[in-house]
Amino acid sequence: MRQSSNGSMGASSRAQNRWKGIEMKSFILVLAGLVLLEAPAVAQLRNIDLGATISDGGLRSFYLAMSDYYRVPERQILEIRDRQRISDDDLPVAFFLAARARVQPSVIIDLRIGRRMSWFDISLHYGLTPDIFFMPVGAERIGPPYGNAYGYYRKYGPSKEWKKFRLSDREVVDLVSLRFMSEYHKRTPEDIIGMIEMRGLQSGFVAIHNEILKAKSALNPGKQNPAAKGNADKSKPNPGKGSQNQGTPGNSKKSK
Repeated sequence: MRQSSNGSMGASSRAQNRWKGIEMKSFILVLAGLVLLEAPAVAQLRNIDLGATISDGGLRSFYLAMSDYYRVPERQILEIRDRQRISDDDLPVAFFLAARARVQPSVIIDLRIGRRMSWFDISLHYGLTPDIFFMPVGAERIGPPYGNAYGYYRKYGPSKEWKKFRLSDREVVDLVSLRFMSEYHKRTPEDIIGMIEMRGLQSGFVAIHNEILKAKSALNPGKQNPAAKGNADKSKPNPGKGSQNQGTPGNSKKSK
């Protein structure tokens, strides 16, 4: 009887061990399946992180340039970018309109994201006329992406027929970035437009900004650009107050 009891216990123990083995194998198979399912998503995230790492130095320089030009802390730029998911090309527009309308950038972002207003409608909301977006360009023919916008501006701007005037979000981004690049780097609008025509706008203004910095560094190897060290240049025009190259300054009364 004692041997039979021990044999039964041994068989039961072996059965439990086999069952645990089966459970462990099932768990491993399920886990492997989840890993395979999530692999594409993980790879995509890694690619995103890799892209951010590669371009981080260039982006940091671009953000420092915005901080200098628009007289705002770099931290505020990064917070708006991360919290509101604003693209790098759209960021200058938010700070430009905030400066012209004399409001906080968060107010502009709320109109843009919360109320889904276009950049052009936001400018009209604060009584800003379209000429704030344009810099004087001497060339008779202006190529893409500025040709259409400047065509309408030259047709309706002198007579102030703003009701016939309309700018798309992309046109506002391009015009504001043209002013930013031109005034910050002290290059003529024609120079910036020429760079865009040669390289294509798909490269983005971050790439154009960094290309200008590289050219400056090559000409002045011992001089560090303010965008690389984050020191604001007080001699630069305040985008909120207007300059000799800006449109009608100070027209920022909120429309009712």
